[in-house]
Amino acid sequence: MIVLQEISKKFSSGKSKTDALINVNIKIKEGEFVAITGPSGSGKTTLLNIIGGLDSPTKGKVFINDFDLKHMDDDELSRYRNKEIGFIFQEFYLEPFLSVRKNILLPTLFDGHTHNVEVYADELLKEVKLTKKSNAKAKELSGGEKQRTAIARALINKPKIIIADEPTGNLDQDTGEAIINLLKNLQKTHGITLVIATHDKEIARLAERIIHIEDGVIKRH
Repeated sequence: MIVLQEISKKFSSGKSKTDALINVNIKIKEGEFVAITGPSGSGKTTLLNIIGGLDSPTKGKVFINDFDLKHMDDDELSRYRNKEIGFIFQEFYLEPFLSVRKNILLPTLFDGHTHNVEVYADELLKEVKLTKKSNAKAKELSGGEKQRTAIARALINKPKIIIADEPTGNLDQDTGEAIINLLKNLQKTHGITLVIATHDKEIARLAERIIHIEDGVIKRH
């Protein structure tokens, strides 16, 4: 489903250039759960951003279901990100004064949808065990509840791929493991391809496959 061919990414700052990724080749199957591991600054986030269409490589090709992202214009990339990809971040990025339910429904405001999003939001609330918190403001939630809200929000447009960047980084170990197990269950239930970046080895072991990256180079996959 996801194929990266000879992907390199350089960042420039003044006269200096930094290699964030160097000749990365990865294949991820449909429905697979993959963890990308590596130390801070190793290129994990850059890799996720390229898969998610948030950034483009300096060199190489990214194929999603045999389609080269390079051939998409800005509008097509925007639709791809909103409909095909669900994003989960370490910082949650919820609207603090909106209810849990309204936060979950936010992505549906930016593109057309073919399913009853109101009914689906209720189903997702049940799946992430937040039905009783539906009308609570996001700022009133615990860290684990915020991340469960973010997970439901990522699923509302029925994406084929979920990308999670350090989704347990702001959570304690037990809550973090509970979040990853929830993601695993939702991955199986919804038939989603799940790609997470984490520096936590215990969290990574819950994945089906681990891709380890150091200094922008894939060391193990």
